[in-house]
Amino acid sequence: MRPSRAYLIWIHVAAVVMALVVLAPFAWLLISSISPSSELLSPHPHWWPDHPTLERYRAIFSSGSGGGDVAANFRAAMINSFVVASATTAVSLVVGVLGGYAFARLRFRFRRTSLFAFLAIYMLPPIALVIPLYLALANLGLLDTKIGLVITYGSIVTPFCLWTMSNYFLSLPAGLEEAARVDGASRMGALWWVILPLARPGILTTGMFGFLLAWDEFLYALIFTSSTDAKTIPVAIAEFTGKHSSDFGLIAAGGVLATIPPVILALVFQRYIVGGLTSGAVKG
Repeated sequence: MRPSRAYLIWIHVAAVVMALVVLAPFAWLLISSISPSSELLSPHPHWWPDHPTLERYRAIFSSGSGGGDVAANFRAAMINSFVVASATTAVSLVVGVLGGYAFARLRFRFRRTSLFAFLAIYMLPPIALVIPLYLALANLGLLDTKIGLVITYGSIVTPFCLWTMSNYFLSLPAGLEEAARVDGASRMGALWWVILPLARPGILTTGMFGFLLAWDEFLYALIFTSSTDAKTIPVAIAEFTGKHSSDFGLIAAGGVLATIPPVILALVFQRYIVGGLTSGAVKG
């Protein structure tokens, strides 16, 4: 039965309203980033600046590196964030895929207990782990290093990958894998040639959410880093706020730049993300 015209109108109006609610904060962020300070701090803000400027973006991408220039340091923080989030996602995905497959297909004692233990670790508030992780990294000489952040973020992203990939593998028919093994494939061969191609939407979806977890993390990066060698974007944006004044326009420009990589990822992998969500990649 075809939906009625009134139903279609209602659905489209609801979709437009939802889009406005979701996109309005980002639109205001973008407008703030190109508004002159005089208009940004005006008691009568404009919907669109009379004299839009790209000076803040120019400062971020053209300032000399090093020193106390927060705009230049932000550029280094973007590179650090990309390196740390990518490395964390890669390592966590490898562990998550192999571990999730083991939890989904193998039967061993304390299987579900172990899986729930990983989930419990993921649910722990970061503030509870700050001191132990800080002492561990200090003893290993990994404070203020990207490797230290990768190890730290791995403790957050890996349990997430384990849980989601375990659920995703459970949603795949075990008969295909059994048929491959009957044809002579080993367990790892069946995983590589049969299961992983089918699990591509779940892997990409899990990887994207894992990347976002590492990309947005703030508390650990704030405490474990102290120089441009390892500072990430959330810390760099926080440093735009001075003791006696704040450059809200520069904070907005940093926020816009920080959203670009996740948006690009979502657009590139949109088809796989929809498939992963509908197939249970984030069912846990």
